[in-house]
Amino acid sequence: MKNNIKVQRAIFNLTQQDLAEKIGVSRQTINALEAGKYVPSTVLALKLSRLFSKSVNEIFDLEEGD
Repeated sequence: MKNNIKVQRAIFNLTQQDLAEKIGVSRQTINALEAGKYVPSTVLALKLSRLFSKSVNEIFDLEEGD
C-alpha cells in the first residue's frame, strides 16, 4: 500500500512527532507508515483523513498485489 502521508505532513508543516501526537500514535508508527512498512488500522486511517481533510483514498492507494 502506498501513501502520501509525508507530503500531507509537509503541507501542514508537521514533524513526524507532531503528527504522532495529534493522532495518538508513536513517531515510530508514523515513520513505518511513511516507509510503507506498516498498514494502518481503519481507525488510524480515518484519523489521518480527518486531520488532513482528505478522503482515505486520497491518502492511501493499493498497489498491485495488495
